[in-house]
Amino acid sequence: MNNKLLAQLEAVMPIGTKVPMPIQQLYEWIEQQGFFTDSADTNRIGFLYPDEKLQASQTENGRDGGTSIEFMAEGSRHLHYWFGAEYDEVNQRLCVFAKTGGEGSMAAFWLSDAGEVKIVHLGSGSGSLLNCVLADNSVDFLRLLAIGYDEICWDDEFGAPPQDNAEFIVQPNTEFQNWVKETFKVTIPETALEIVNYPSSMDDDDSEDEFWNWCRKFQQEETNS
Repeated sequence: MNNKLLAQLEAVMPIGTKVPMPIQQLYEWIEQQGFFTDSADTNRIGFLYPDEKLQASQTENGRDGGTSIEFMAEGSRHLHYWFGAEYDEVNQRLCVFAKTGGEGSMAAFWLSDAGEVKIVHLGSGSGSLLNCVLADNSVDFLRLLAIGYDEICWDDEFGAPPQDNAEFIVQPNTEFQNWVKETFKVTIPETALEIVNYPSSMDDDDSEDEFWNWCRKFQQEETNS
């Protein structure tokens, strides 16, 4: 069966790079479950939980469904807005594949200086300011999603389990958690800080995070131009 979600992502990946196998497996699982919708422009959007059930369960105190995230083939076509200019290096090393927050934050594949494909976060700037490596590999990214935070763009929540948030309780997505554990023979961490090494803000003056420093190089170029 043709996997439209995966085919659209493969079409926007930078030349010479491939969608990591765990993400391919994720997209196969999403399509098998029917957790997707097609937009008016025929772009497919994937979810970890049926979107209609997630929306129906939501109250001011919480909801079902674990982490809310939308998977779509964004690629590099809008990155010039985030970086303030068009850079060939950005387009060759960065590929947006998910919307992490309702305010427009994004997750992307990033080819690091060491030639490793990592998953990174680009905050919207109007809401989340998170700008860092989310996970050093795709399996850890799936483990991060399985923890069950409302959204993974708010790093002020990363130090505690999501169920500790008494103001808005998100029930875990046990079906997705079980799939991650069984498919990759891994455990689910209690907190995001077990995976996100250096949660950094776009407003920070300095950071140990390698993606933050890579982004800052282009921001400095724009300032000096």
